[in-house]
Amino acid sequence: MSLYFRSLASGSSGNSYLIKTDNTAVLVDTGTAGKHIIKGLADSGLAPADLSAVLLTHEHVDHVKSIRMISKKAENAFVLGSRGTLKAISDKIPRDRSKAVRAEMESFQVGDLLIRPFALSHDAAEPLGYSFEADGRKATIVTDTGFVTDGEYEQLVDSDLLVLEANHERNLLLMGRYPYPLKVRILGEQGHISNDTCADTLIRVIRERSRAGIPKVALAHLSKENNSPDIALMTIRNRLFEEALVEDRDYAMTVLMRDTAGEMIEV
Repeated sequence: MSLYFRSLASGSSGNSYLIKTDNTAVLVDTGTAGKHIIKGLADSGLAPADLSAVLLTHEHVDHVKSIRMISKKAENAFVLGSRGTLKAISDKIPRDRSKAVRAEMESFQVGDLLIRPFALSHDAAEPLGYSFEADGRKATIVTDTGFVTDGEYEQLVDSDLLVLEANHERNLLLMGRYPYPLKVRILGEQGHISNDTCADTLIRVIRERSRAGIPKVALAHLSKENNSPDIALMTIRNRLFEEALVEDRDYAMTVLMRDTAGEMIEV
């Protein structure tokens, strides 16, 4: 049995991720068009009815846009999220198939997957990140957080796949056309992390890593206005290189695309 990850969409306008083993499949967020999610599932050999759970990080539209449609079609799946998240979208999800989870709880099992929720620092109602373990492998998703908390770091440091936000290049954001209050929000402790903060986190994780093998890193939730795949890769690779951390020796890195599904990654 293996653990797999596939991004169906990742960016400031929509996010959805597939986590699966040979026997269990779950979706994290439904923030893009329902037809796009269903196509991404079909390309992965799955239908919505094959999902065992739909996990939500928080209630912002770029994470729950299609939750009504997907939760209806995913007739065998529970919708899981924090109490605050589920309350915010209670009119869009089946009450008999929704279940609240919390950051303080122990890991819980969904089929072959051991899932641990943890708190994020974001301006939403009790936002959560998740880590997934199966067959001795671990993947962790951390996006939509203003800084990397100790709890987030604890999940990242022993993960084999790190799906980590690289939302913006700070100077592009500061000089860009966003209104000042929005810039303040993004840069705040309940906003989004920058390329530099992402790099700082990766430097610490790689140096303190507690698992054998090099970690796979997937840069996620890039801003369309204030970042690009090339800029994110250049900034983060350069920062890591300055710390004597070399790609393909100390880590492997890719960028998750905004509008297209990525390759299936074996964790």
